[in-house]
Amino acid sequence: MDIGGTQESIVVGGRHLYGDVAKAFEACGIKKVGVIGWGSQGPAQAQNLKETLEGTDITVSVGLRPGSKSMELARAAGFTEDAGTLGEQYEVVRDSDLVMLLTSDAACVENYEEVFKNLKPGATLGLSHGFLLCHLNSIGEKFPAANNVVMVAPKGMGPSVRRLYEQGKEVNGAGINASIAIEQDATGHATDVCLAWAVGIGSPYIFQTTLQSEYTSDIFGERGILLGGVHGIAESLFRRYTAGTADSEGMTDEAAFQNVVECITGPISKTISHEGILAVYQKLDAAGQAEFAKAYCAAYVPSLDVHAECYDEVDTGNEVRSVVAAGRRHEARSISRALPMGVIDDTHMWKVGKQVREARVDSEIPLHPFTAGVYCAMMMSQIDLLLEKGHCISEVVNESVIEAVDSLNPYMHARGVSYMVDNCSTTARLGARKWAPRYDYNLSQQAYVAIDSGATLETELMTKFVNHPIHEAIITCAKMRPSVDIAVV
Repeated sequence: MDIGGTQESIVVGGRHLYGDVAKAFEACGIKKVGVIGWGSQGPAQAQNLKETLEGTDITVSVGLRPGSKSMELARAAGFTEDAGTLGEQYEVVRDSDLVMLLTSDAACVENYEEVFKNLKPGATLGLSHGFLLCHLNSIGEKFPAANNVVMVAPKGMGPSVRRLYEQGKEVNGAGINASIAIEQDATGHATDVCLAWAVGIGSPYIFQTTLQSEYTSDIFGERGILLGGVHGIAESLFRRYTAGTADSEGMTDEAAFQNVVECITGPISKTISHEGILAVYQKLDAAGQAEFAKAYCAAYVPSLDVHAECYDEVDTGNEVRSVVAAGRRHEARSISRALPMGVIDDTHMWKVGKQVREARVDSEIPLHPFTAGVYCAMMMSQIDLLLEKGHCISEVVNESVIEAVDSLNPYMHARGVSYMVDNCSTTARLGARKWAPRYDYNLSQQAYVAIDSGATLETELMTKFVNHPIHEAIITCAKMRPSVDIAVV
């Protein structure tokens, strides 16, 4: 497929291929799949694959730490010791031909040596994130040479992967798209295993990348517009709108929340999802376009500055090391692994949001041009940085646009920022909390100050925005979005 002037090969999945998943696994010698961990991705992928393989001779088992509180959750989902589908994690690793290592990133780092020791020769180690590769690179270690190493990375949080799979029982093509990577092919079957896994968990479209490119764009992206960035935008604009400016009176708290968060998760996200980023600007009247342009030109560079710093922190391994260190600090203090960080939606703004959501009428949510300009500036500056760093266009669009508007923002729309962020991995949760204040600060201290002081803005940024080649790529990728909108319950 031609995406923004470059050729990429994309695999098309669908429920009609589910019968071929078992055939592919069997041809690769896979009789038992072990899913290690019950965090964000584990429950969704284990249940999806189990249902896809129902009626075949291939077993899907869940492996957990002894005494894990997740044991009861796994049993409730239909995995049991009596049936041989629930057990101690290393026992499951030893028995499995495909080991899907879906524990938290910090747990992967702490336990990878035991996992490697217990892998069967010729077994496939499956990851849904490149975090472990980043850690191994930082300490000069490698994956076991006798094993395939592959990745299937759904472009959304685990609950989205499960929910859209369930919706796909009624509508073919519903599901979360995924990126795949073949890091090691020790048996000659790694690609077939990887594709069968991706199809089996319900991915309608499957994009090729590398493990390193995925972890860099993913860890960076979730700190940027996907989680941390959008949180920073919301906090900064809510304060701005309630305080007012020299030429405008402050909004009520309810109106501010509606014009910021509801606007982002409602009309902005829906427009981008179905029509692209440029369509947000085109929907505005002349006065609205002028306000959008003012906000866009002021917010682009301050957003880009934080993006660039964050990307470098991820690329050098510093961000990964900080996640590992955070896990060790909490372990040393005997703090529960289930909640290694504080609540982020108990502030006044998010309490107001609960009231606004309860009274919501979707058709009455405004498309606020200033909010739209700031949001699109942050999204476009992230796109430009990833393109500059050499990421393929489908990955750029997935990690900066589609995952935001189709998978993550619907969760904030349903119940607020914590519901969105805290349904994600521990790495994402930590990163969002760390970087959201940076985006908030840069916007408040640079972008908005520049506007209020009458500083000359770089208006050529709007010309670049309107003529940016990414718009065509987004329209192409949008054709591969899930066939239904995710229903968040």
